[in-house]
Amino acid sequence: DPSSSSLTQDSLVPELPGFYYDSEKNRYFRLLPGHNNYNPLTRESIQFKAMECKRLRLLEEEEKQKKKTTRAGLNSSVLLQKRQLGLLSSTNYCRLVHELKVNCMQRRKIEIHSPDSSVGGTDNFKIIVADVACERIFTVNDVEHGGCKYGIINLSGLGKESPTVEMYDNLYFTNRKVLKIFLFSLTHFSKLCLMGIAETPGCASLLPASLFSSTNPGDRPGMLCSFKISTAWSCAWCLNPQADNCFSTGLTRRVLVTNVVTGHRQTFGTNSDVLAQQFATQTPMLYNGCRSGEIFSIDVRQRNRKGQSWKAIRLFHDSAVTSIRLLEAEHYLVAADMAGKIKLWDLRTAKCVKQYKGHHNEYAVLPVHVNEEEGLLTAVGQDCYTRIWSLQDAHLLRTIPSPYPSSKDAIPSVVFSSRLGGSQGVPGLLMAVKQDLYQFSYN
Repeated sequence: DPSSSSLTQDSLVPELPGFYYDSEKNRYFRLLPGHNNYNPLTRESIQFKAMECKRLRLLEEEEKQKKKTTRAGLNSSVLLQKRQLGLLSSTNYCRLVHELKVNCMQRRKIEIHSPDSSVGGTDNFKIIVADVACERIFTVNDVEHGGCKYGIINLSGLGKESPTVEMYDNLYFTNRKVLKIFLFSLTHFSKLCLMGIAETPGCASLLPASLFSSTNPGDRPGMLCSFKISTAWSCAWCLNPQADNCFSTGLTRRVLVTNVVTGHRQTFGTNSDVLAQQFATQTPMLYNGCRSGEIFSIDVRQRNRKGQSWKAIRLFHDSAVTSIRLLEAEHYLVAADMAGKIKLWDLRTAKCVKQYKGHHNEYAVLPVHVNEEEGLLTAVGQDCYTRIWSLQDAHLLRTIPSPYPSSKDAIPSVVFSSRLGGSQGVPGLLMAVKQDLYQFSYN
């Protein structure tokens, strides 16, 4: 991990406080305070230089196609033989094939076209999220005057030899910074909707997907509804019919559950800020991750909310929980925190059963992505590296460097699917960083 590399370049050379040893020049240099931009040797500049050298080396290796499988003896011919001999089930065979393909993915830059000449590629991508069928991705882009705008990208052109996509801009934008977006398939509206959470003073907006449609640009409905909610950190939509038309927002020391039709609200007081949320689909349970490191669930049907007795399952991390993801059967939950730890929890026993090592985070609210069908877990670290693990045994399969130097405003946003572009789509990873969109496709 480049972020954890020691300032001493040679482990045999003793580290002297206040000095930096340069292995190339074979001598010590004094470390200077980092407040003066003219000082050539600071702890921060040395760390950045080491990280940048490693990033460039990894990029060069990828260009030369030096990627190999991280598991000894794993190759396509061996897998096929074991499958034919009945030594591998269909599920395990598909999972291991995905592992092989992930290690062979090659980066290609995607050309972004737009029917609207006013939509340029000058605005930085902040967030990308794919719809359920992975036919489109919704985007949030920073704009020059300080706000954010929403857009949609059609992925049907990814299968071409020179991948191109169509980006449709939306007239609706916000002058606030958008923190998170979520896509939901709403039964009553029969369409996909987008929810955005903005910084203080804050609001949650429910938008119809037709707002982004390119078929009838002259007939676009407005926003479904917008709720003014201050100090919001997270949000989630409920797909369980017992709590239909409800969404939740995680606030400072409380959880707010709102019915978008009736406007009725329920408040659950907590001891900490709620940074991550997800509803279960089989039961009307809401899972929450807090700044204190606590993860707890709420049955949103209950009315008695005195004290903390309404908390059902309770799990604990040592640092602020930034992302939670329920697995399909809803017996397991993946949680990531600000200490860089990603854990798999068994909700039936309230115990951690696996830990995915290598993720880097110190203070950012970063998501994790679970692709259970492919058996993969993906996360982008604060160091701008995208890491992919085997969901089953927590083995780190691949570390992908960013095309840009590491910085706070250049953390990539990614989408992984085996059907990018729809049911006949291509498997692989989409990465949005700065103004660019990249595809890492299977060979």
